[in-house]
Formats: sequence, structure tokens, C-alpha cells
Amino acid sequence: MADSPPAANSRNRTIAIASAIWGASIFLSRIIGLVREQIVGRTLGASREADLYFASFTLPDFLNYLLAAGALSIVFIPIFLEHLQKGDEDGGWRAFSVIANFIAVVGTLGIVLMMVFARPLAGIVAPGFTEAGEIDTLVRLMRIILPAQFFHIVGGLLSATLQAQDRHALPATAPLVYSVGIILGGLLGATFGLGADGFAWGVLVGSIVGPFGMPLYGCLRHGMRWHPTLSFRNPDLGRYLFLSLPIMLGFSIVLVDQWIIKNQASFLPAGDLSYLQYARTLMNVPIGVFGMALGVASYPTLSRTVASGRIDEAYGVLVHAVRLMLVATFAAEVAITLAGFEAVYLIWGAFASRFTPTDAAATATVLSFMSIGLCGWAAQTLIGRGFYALGSTWMPTIIGTIATIVLIPLYVVLRQQAGAVGLAIASSVAILAYVLVLGFMQRRRFEREARARGQVLPKEAGMLDGAARAGAAAAIAIAAGLAFRTVLVDWLPGLGIGVVLLRGAMLSLAGIAFYALLARLFGLKELAEVTARITARFKRRRKPA
Repeated sequence: MADSPPAANSRNRTIAIASAIWGASIFLSRIIGLVREQIVGRTLGASREADLYFASFTLPDFLNYLLAAGALSIVFIPIFLEHLQKGDEDGGWRAFSVIANFIAVVGTLGIVLMMVFARPLAGIVAPGFTEAGEIDTLVRLMRIILPAQFFHIVGGLLSATLQAQDRHALPATAPLVYSVGIILGGLLGATFGLGADGFAWGVLVGSIVGPFGMPLYGCLRHGMRWHPTLSFRNPDLGRYLFLSLPIMLGFSIVLVDQWIIKNQASFLPAGDLSYLQYARTLMNVPIGVFGMALGVASYPTLSRTVASGRIDEAYGVLVHAVRLMLVATFAAEVAITLAGFEAVYLIWGAFASRFTPTDAAATATVLSFMSIGLCGWAAQTLIGRGFYALGSTWMPTIIGTIATIVLIPLYVVLRQQAGAVGLAIASSVAILAYVLVLGFMQRRRFEREARARGQVLPKEAGMLDGAARAGAAAAIAIAAGLAFRTVLVDWLPGLGIGVVLLRGAMLSLAGIAFYALLARLFGLKELAEVTARITARFKRRRKPA
């Protein structure tokens, strides 16, 4: 049954406000993240110390993954919402308490064990680092960063309770504070000659103040009731563990991709792991802005729509969001492929002595191949949430785990044949294969759920249709743009800041303009929708009072 106009307008307004908050936050977070990585690049360069710093996150990230911290909001929000919709707010806080206490106990135990056994685990994390000094540095950095996971994990649950109540400001701001902590730690470390250790201490302090402290403050302001209770018979804890179990046990390519790359890159020459990390950092900007913002903002509303039995409406909203996101991410792919060198050089190379033009060129090459999978990385943030809204956490994990098992040899072979570029290609192939299968299976799952309720899914064009049209437009625009780049580099040579800025702007604008023209010719109606909204907003601002 369709919503009444007032209800639909209220739902759309809620999503719009949440999307604006998360969009702004994630955009700022990515920009601050670029500043953070810029400081890392200027301080550590593309050196072995930088490689060790980036590799030191693998073990803490693994602990975070084991406790399903990345899916805390996805799993917990429906549980908390169920209590709120029944008018049982205290029951929601009891559910929070038992889950938070369980996570705190298990997380603390995991941190202690990993800190004790950090040295032998370092050989698994990065087997290519064999010199005694390298291992000592890696172990020290891991032991500094590991305790930060406690605050990320518990803070994630605190943020989920705020999101379930449509209070998004503090959860959205927390990552910004975290990045600022790392920046300050790195700057202080550079002042006192601490090198990578300064950044690691910044990670720990930033985690306490940002991901943990800010949502804790928000929850305290809104009547948090954290009870000192822990019972394995609690049905909410049982439900949380059941839904989280596949995420804990599976090794989806979405998360394992970075671990595999860092593991394999440890065998490559010094600096190659850094090239891969810097390229991923730059690619994460459009992923966050166009994929994560829509996914995080729409998930609570999507969960409510599914919970009310309106499966057809939920799928229509999801498809539309994915298609809009694809139009934007393919435009971003065109821009960062054509102007990748200019972007990398301006962020890490300008005025820096430890990051050379050669390093910028190598990073840009890796970036161009890694960005082939950009649409897949952005799409999975939305498609995965479609499954989670239906209460299905097993399917994405099973598909992702199978993809990991099947594709690990591809990473190894391509690393041996093409080094860092080979790993970038393997990453793109893996995420695209995963998303194609996941999208197909999601359509089938929604069809089954809709039939059970006597509903029919919308007949509008699907996700794959939008991806094919936008992808074709992007491929042609990139091919034409690379030819234009050859001419432009001869016309505007050099590495002066003004020249690099002008060249990058011309390449980006020309590429996106040609892409937009092709997308319109290929019948991507979402492009017209975005253009119409921007034009209407511009006209309203120019209209006399």
C-alpha cells in the first residue's frame, strides 16, 4: 500500500536532511582525510616508513572486522527501532546495554591478545617485511593503534542509537574529529622527530575524542540509560549475534581487499604500498560523497519502509538511489583518470621534498587502474544495505567470501606480473564481479519478498541498465580525454602550481562535459533530473525577493 502524500513527503524530507548532513560530513571527512594523507606524504613520503605505517592498520582493522564494527549501525538500528516503534524506549536502552557490554568485554580481550602476540602476527600481516628494524617498527605501531579499536567499536554502537532516532549531526561529525586527531598527532610527531609514531598516537587520541566521545555526549544529552548487565539469554543480544555472525565469520572482498593488497604489496619495492594507499585515499572521496552518504542517510528510512511491508516502494527507492549514484561516480572516474597526476601532485608533491614528481606519476598510474572499480565500491554501500534492511546478512557475506577465495590468486599473479598496477587491476576486477553478482541476487530477493506480500516490483530500468549506459559514456569520455591530455601537456608543460591547477581543471571540466553529453545521448534520465534540480535551485537563488 502506497504512502499518503504527507507521509511520503515527510519520509523524503527526513532522507533529504539526513543525506545533506552525511553528504556534507563525508565530503568534509574526505577532504580532511586528504589533508591528513597529505601531511603523511609530506612527512613520510613514499618510503618504507610510510609503508610500515599503512601496514600497521591491518591487524587493528581485522579486530574491528571480527566484532562486526563496520556493520554495527546496520545490525543494531533495526533492533533499537523495533523497541522505539513499540513505545518501549527503556527496552531499546536495555538492548543497547547488553550488546555494548558484550562488545566491550570481547573487544578488550581481543586487544590484549593481539598486543601480546603482535610480533608473530606481524609476519602474517606483512610477510614481505623481513628486516629486524622493519618488524620492530611495525609491531610498535600496531600496539599503539590497537587500543583505538575499543573506542571505534563501542562508539559505533553509540552512533547507531542516535541514527535510529534520526539524530545524525554528532555521528556525522565524529570522523572529522578523528582525522583532526591524526593530523595533530602527525604534526606534533614531526616537531619532535617521532615520525610515524606521531600519527599512530594521533589515531588513538582521535578515536577517543571523535568516534567514541562525540556520540557518547549525544547519547547522554538524549537520556541514555546504560545498564551494567550482560546476559547471553537476552533475545536482543541473540539477534545481534545471529545477524552479525556471517559478517564476523565471512571474509567479504569489500573489507579483505585492503588486507590482501597490503599483504602482497609488502613484497614490492619500498614506496609501492604507499602509492596504493595514496591512490585509494583519493578514490575514497567520491566513494564517500556519492555512495556512503546516500547509504548511511537512507538506511533508517529504508528499514522502516521494509518493516511496514512496502517492499515494492523500498526497492524503487533503492534502484533510483543507485542510478543517481552511478551517474555521479562515473563522472568522478572520468575526472580522476584524466587529471589524476595533477591531483596527486598538488596534494602530495607540491612543495614537498619526500614525494617527487616520479612518485606522483606512479601514484596517478595506480589510481587510474584502481578507479575502474570506483562505481563498484560506491554501489556496494547501497546494495548491501538493501539486504540488511531485509534482515539478510548472510547473502552479501557468502557472495563476498566466495569472491575472495576465488580471486586471491588473481592478486598474487597480477602482483607478480605488474607490481602495484597489477594489484590495482585485481582490486577493480574483484569489486566489480562482487557487485554484479550481489545486485542480481538482491533483485531476486526483493522479488521473492514482494510476491509474498502480493506486490510487484517497479518495472522501471534497473541498476545494471544504468551502470551500462553510464559506463559506456565514461569509457568514451576517458578515451577522448586521454587524447586531449597528450595535446594539453605539450601546450601547458611544467610543474608550476598555476600550470598544474589550470591543466587539471581543463582536463576535469572537458572530460565531465563530454561525459554528460554522452550520458544524455544514451538516455540516462537521472542526469536530466540532477541538472533540473541544480537549475531550479540556481533560479530560486537569483529570483528577486
